[in-house]
Amino acid sequence: MGKSSHRQVRRRRVFYIPGYDPIHPRRYRELYRKEGAAQAAISGYEVALSARTPGAGPYGWHVGARMDGTETKADFEVLVWSDIVRDSMDLGIAATYLQLARTAWTYIGSGALGRLMRLRKGPVIAALYPVVFLSVQLLVALLAAWGLGSAIAAFLPGWMGLAGLAVVPPILMWFRKQDSKFFAYYLMHDYAYSAASRGANPPELEARIAEFADRIAAAFEDDVDEVLVVGHSSGAHLAVSILADLIRQGRVPEDGPVLGFLSLGQVVPMVSFLPGAYRLRADLAFLSARRELTWVDVTAPGDGCAFALCDPVSVTGVAPADKRWPLVVSAAFTQTLSPERWKELRWRFFRLHFQYLCAFDRPGDYDYFRITAGPETLAQRYEGRKASGSRKQDPVNKYPQVTP
Repeated sequence: MGKSSHRQVRRRRVFYIPGYDPIHPRRYRELYRKEGAAQAAISGYEVALSARTPGAGPYGWHVGARMDGTETKADFEVLVWSDIVRDSMDLGIAATYLQLARTAWTYIGSGALGRLMRLRKGPVIAALYPVVFLSVQLLVALLAAWGLGSAIAAFLPGWMGLAGLAVVPPILMWFRKQDSKFFAYYLMHDYAYSAASRGANPPELEARIAEFADRIAAAFEDDVDEVLVVGHSSGAHLAVSILADLIRQGRVPEDGPVLGFLSLGQVVPMVSFLPGAYRLRADLAFLSARRELTWVDVTAPGDGCAFALCDPVSVTGVAPADKRWPLVVSAAFTQTLSPERWKELRWRFFRLHFQYLCAFDRPGDYDYFRITAGPETLAQRYEGRKASGSRKQDPVNKYPQVTP
């Protein structure tokens, strides 16, 4: 495990990095409030959330907890990049269809899609879903145009094409307005964001990564026992680069707070398998061998949107000889959720992708609230824990290079 793994935690700084999400970060505060209370009632401990003082810096909240007879305090901060997400989603319908073609070509033409299929079909199907569904929407609009045009042509010969095509834009606009139900546009923008630069970080994201690194570095000057970074979904690969930068720059003091990294529901291969993802692959290789931190990667086969139990370093093909991380463990939804709860959630794919941040009615060794607000460091909690025996480690990436 990482340094000083037996340090008891009284105070903790937690940095939460969301995935590709355009919504205000208050959703994560309210999710923590609701699900933390539910888990506390199930597990027999106390968790109380309070708001951060207005104007006291970036968005976050405070947590006071009592677990195993120990009182702890945690200061949460959301590292916000939702503005970048919103800007990347601000495209018209025609531009989105052009984006669809470019993204499909990037993944298929590079061979990345075929390699990803060897890992988990769930997230690849999730990636193909917006391509298929947006194509179906266009087909429906064109069929409607043909039908209307044929009807009009019976009375006004020669007007078939012009009259029919007039219905295409309103039909596509209607579909887009319903996207809160379909998520086709949202997912298309999500996968297209990384594909547009073939896996490299766009300049605006690199700038934000540097800002995030500064925020985390400052926490090591606080009187805390652990600095815990949580990266969910796409936020996991951002966290990899942020932490790699911090350690390379010598900004993780040897005598400072313990550093923990918890990656949840990661989709790292969707980026690291792209030809231009040199930066991410180098960061994965570097971080996986460091002693300055403890890195635990939690996924679950029941989460169809994540690369469940796929060691992101090994499958990318960049594992060094002295690799230490991540410790890959399963949240085992079919065991940690009761049969009734699992039946209720199993087909709610997006909700399951957030289950890592929620309460389990049959909790195992993964408990988000014990990890983020309890008296044990991440290293101490998972000391001696064996990695999942069913994890995937074989390198299947076509592009393992870490430099151009």
